[in-house]
Amino acid sequence: MILALLLMGVVFVATLVIQFWLQSTYARYSRIANSRGLTGAQTARAILDANGLGNVRVEMVPGALTDHYDPSQKVVRLSEPNYNSPSVAALAVAAHEVGHALQDAKGYAVLRIRAAILPAANIGSTLGPILVLAGLLIGSLGIAEIGLWLFAAVAVFQLVTLPVEFDASSRALRILRQGFLGSGPEMEGAQRVLTAAALTYVAALASTLSTIFYYLTILQGARSQEE
Repeated sequence: MILALLLMGVVFVATLVIQFWLQSTYARYSRIANSRGLTGAQTARAILDANGLGNVRVEMVPGALTDHYDPSQKVVRLSEPNYNSPSVAALAVAAHEVGHALQDAKGYAVLRIRAAILPAANIGSTLGPILVLAGLLIGSLGIAEIGLWLFAAVAVFQLVTLPVEFDASSRALRILRQGFLGSGPEMEGAQRVLTAAALTYVAALASTLSTIFYYLTILQGARSQEE
């Protein structure tokens, strides 16, 4: 139990550090304009059109770092700052989200696998911890184990998400080198932004795995008491 709690504490602190790094890196390169003066929206549109994806829309959404690609609607959604900004950070994020659109268009297998796992992960993230807690409270380890298996679907989803995000960032950097960003500091800034963002997904997986380990420790303890 102590080991599980210690592990969760370490992961929690590491997650905070990574989030701080992402925010500070993004803020730094949000203040640096790209040499071509392109906004995130203009960059996304140009990349999509160059790859024959004129059917994919580019829309603005409120919030900060709320950027995402919606495969069901075929829409790249950029947060308001990135949509209108000509910053290095805005272009990095826009190109990354377009990277997901390219994955979708090319039938990237891992993206399809992630989409298939998503419903189970959504159920597991909500219902899993409830069943674990309920099973322990009423003394039904069977229910608690079902909850643990459901919650494990979240870890599987996050694990599959890693190659999806890394691939989208790789595509983004290759595209940005083709004249969207200047070599040297601009490309270095884009890579730093995307690296910091990618590490948040690693931290999320580590957090889920540490929680699963904690649940397992509790269940093992309860099972030992029954014996």
